[in-house]
Order: sequence, then structure tokens, then C-alpha cells
Amino acid sequence: MKKFVLGTAFLMFISSLPAEATNKHTFSLKTSSDSQQMTFMQSFGETLPPIGYVNFCRERSAECRPTRRFTDRIQLTRERAAALRKLNVAVNNAITPVTDMDLYGEVERWTYPVKKGDCEDYVLLKRRILIQRGWPATALLITVVRDESNEGHAVLTVQTDRGDFVLDNKVNQVKAWADTPYTFVKRQSARNPLVWISLLPPDLEPQPVTSASNRR
Repeated sequence: MKKFVLGTAFLMFISSLPAEATNKHTFSLKTSSDSQQMTFMQSFGETLPPIGYVNFCRERSAECRPTRRFTDRIQLTRERAAALRKLNVAVNNAITPVTDMDLYGEVERWTYPVKKGDCEDYVLLKRRILIQRGWPATALLITVVRDESNEGHAVLTVQTDRGDFVLDNKVNQVKAWADTPYTFVKRQSARNPLVWISLLPPDLEPQPVTSASNRR
């Protein structure tokens, strides 16, 4: 699941934004030479959820129920683009990255962070804040990837009409998924948060990713 170039329509959209909305903390316009023209992730059927997410839902079942209101993708306006940027920067700056083992003495524990947390904790907090602000939960999907070191990592995918974007605690930029250095492994189903969807083609032999927090 490697890189794909941003579509022409989206490049035109971003170029129309004011300068302050395209600085180093906002949407990346970089594209890779080996990219193909694709802005949306492809999915390949159901897969197992991370064990940390399973335990999180046992403790907070109300937050893992399907919603009656289904919105597949949100319209990415200037205001929403700016809101995503500001939120990503704010949460990244507010939380200190610490592994679950260092913080809780556990390999994998998903929870809302208070001052410190692992990668999935950033994701949970950003998602909750956006939902509280009226963003549809069905367009905000917890996603597990493999990072540059082939370690498990979690990011928040925001599904928009301009493509799929990633909020990541490692960087303040809100990037198109295709412009990250990650291999995308799996994410929540938009229709049912208890169901997880594979992002790896069936002809690839996926490496087990039961933990999303091998790396901060």
C-alpha cells in the first residue's frame, strides 16, 4: 500500500487556500516520483482488530457502537482543513510520547492520554475531539500502519471528498495517506467501528500486527 499522487482536483483545491493554510504545519503537497493517480485507500475485506482496541471497546463499549448517521466522506472546506491542522498540532504538542510499557507496564493499552501517551492514544484523543465538535465518526477511522522501520504505528485517517488524510503524532503536517512513508495495514470499518478492514491486497502475505504501539 505505497504512495499514490494527489489528484489534479485536490491540487487545485489546495492551491486556492490562503498562504497561512499551506505552511509547514498543514497539508503536504509533495508527491513521489513512483506515485500513481489515487487519493483514496483501497480495502480488501475484514481482518482482525488490534488487541488493544478490543480491550478498549470492552471498557468503553458505548464508544465502539455503530452510529445511525452514516457519512462516508466529509467535504474538505478551507475551514475544515484549517481545523484539522490546528487540532493535529495542538494534540501533538500537548501530549508527550511514551510507550505503553513505560507508562502502564503493559505491551498494549489503548486509552485517552493525560499529558503522556502512545501513538494510538493520540489517535483516540483527536478522534474524540473531532466527534465532539460535530465531525461524523464514520469518516474518522483509526488506522494501523507499518512505519519506516517496519514497526507498528497508529494514525487517524480522515475520509474526505478530496481524498484520505492522516493525522499523525510523529509529524504536524496533515498529509494525504499516499504521501506518508507508511505501509497501510488495516483500519476501522466506516459502517461498524467494531469491524476492521484490511488495507493490504490479498496477494500480499501480511505480517501480524496485533499491536499498534511498537513505536511512538
